[in-house]
Amino acid sequence: MDYNLYTSSADNGKKKSTFTSLKSLVSHMVEEKRILITAFIAMQVAAALTLLGPLLIGHTIDAYIQTKQFHGVLVFSGILLVMYIISLFAGYLQTKLMGTVGQRMLFTLRNALFNKIQELPYDFFNQNKAGDLISRLNNDTDKVNQFFSQSLMQFVRSILVMIGAGIFLLSINLELGAAALAPAVIIWLITRFASPWVKKRNSINLKSVGNLSSEVQESLNNFKVIVAFNRRDYFRRRFDEANQDNYNTSVKAGIANNLFMPVYTFFSNIGQLVVLTFGIYLISTNHFTIGLLISFLAYITNFYNPLRQLASLWASFQVAMAAWDRIARILNMENNMPLLAVATNDESKALLSFRNVSFTYPNGTEVLHHINFDLEKGKTYAFVGPTGGGKTTTASLISRLYDPTSGTVWLDGRNIGSYTPEERSRKIGFILQEPFLFSGTIRDNILYGNEAYREYKDSELTKLIHNAGLESLLQRFDQGLDTKVDVSGDGISLGQKQLIAFMRAVLRQPDLLILDEATANIDTVTEQLLDEILQKLPTHTTKVIIAHRLNTIANADEIYFVNSGEVTRAGSLADAVQMLKDGKMAS
Repeated sequence: MDYNLYTSSADNGKKKSTFTSLKSLVSHMVEEKRILITAFIAMQVAAALTLLGPLLIGHTIDAYIQTKQFHGVLVFSGILLVMYIISLFAGYLQTKLMGTVGQRMLFTLRNALFNKIQELPYDFFNQNKAGDLISRLNNDTDKVNQFFSQSLMQFVRSILVMIGAGIFLLSINLELGAAALAPAVIIWLITRFASPWVKKRNSINLKSVGNLSSEVQESLNNFKVIVAFNRRDYFRRRFDEANQDNYNTSVKAGIANNLFMPVYTFFSNIGQLVVLTFGIYLISTNHFTIGLLISFLAYITNFYNPLRQLASLWASFQVAMAAWDRIARILNMENNMPLLAVATNDESKALLSFRNVSFTYPNGTEVLHHINFDLEKGKTYAFVGPTGGGKTTTASLISRLYDPTSGTVWLDGRNIGSYTPEERSRKIGFILQEPFLFSGTIRDNILYGNEAYREYKDSELTKLIHNAGLESLLQRFDQGLDTKVDVSGDGISLGQKQLIAFMRAVLRQPDLLILDEATANIDTVTEQLLDEILQKLPTHTTKVIIAHRLNTIANADEIYFVNSGEVTRAGSLADAVQMLKDGKMAS
């Protein structure tokens, strides 16, 4: 399945409308429904009081100021003061509620995104850069939060005030109201046709931010290699290119985001000029009063000022929607390795069987073609072959890091896809050539995935390590189980990391243990010690060794040669050596 976030079906042709994207985003705010309703009511109260003000002012001018009834002026001034105080508190309540909603939404959204990323298969991480995923998790979610916590209610309030002001304008004088609102139609048309372009510019900019983050992450992760090969110039050039691209896209996004403000301001001024000119004419013909003209000008301000605010808010909204689209592409992805219904295979009593298994990578490269073999309980199997022949892919299918394109992998008489991740993890152990360790201690790392020993005290864990024959490995670390491990690997060699991964896998006593070049960075003496430890595993444990060094497969019960999409039984070690030579020459 294509999990590339820039070429996946989520991007192809089907552009979501703004309303669809907004509806999808709001669905993630269901738990905040009550608070959102309260904030919305507070915002409506503030908007309603804002709209009533000009009408009362105009009435006061015509009914009391022109007739010099100052008692009425004082009464209506008091009413207006109370209205504005209520509006102030309603606005404060709305701002406070939306601030808390925004932070909780950011927390929930990041959790949902991170959990979805964890649910996706290994293939997803092969097809996407870690830096871009980090950017979506941190930067894009923050863009969405900024709009919802700071701009959403202001955005909605501006629209409501505009609609209310428009209704008052038309109800006071239809002809003058229509003339005043005519420029708004032009503004709407410009917004309607320019918004997709603005959103696209912001989407491109967010993508460039992700690429910049990827370059930084890659260069920092590989800084030791950069220094060793003196290639600072290469990574500096790559960073400069990514930074320049980010600068260019940021400038274009900035121009797009600020496009609406001058346009909105220009047509707003045109609308006010129309009202002033036409209104004075109506007053001169005794069709209008001074109070109504002042009310009309206030409503025009209430209509076009929010429109000018919408210029910046709309740009913020487009940024949030572009960020949400990038987030939604991940949230909408489905794991192409679902838990299958339990299916049994009575044909073979082997621990693991490949039946007509083929595998093709998303780029179309077929690695395995109609493979069949059986791995029996308690035996040791070796898989050899030239680099790129398909050994690691075979091991990945055995451990269900991938699903076969066709055919079936049977584990202990069941389709491997019917095992839950927890069940599969208990049955299959995996030691990689470059194992990953977590920040913490050796104790934390060897207990990772070993839930059965999670509550063990140090004395119990030490005894367990002794019984498994791992004590001599642990003694190589000065502080034993309390030895600090940093995720960067500083202070611990690659060979020591493999020893920790070895202890982690052996303690689980899995039914199937896969060693993918697990001794490549370990000296010969330690390798012999590890072989002795493997011999102490339960007799039912099946071992699969993937290796280039022939001495590591000398004691294998059976040897398979993997190359050109085929997995062939090699026979003796001498036959495997010859096939390996022939395979290398052929490749």
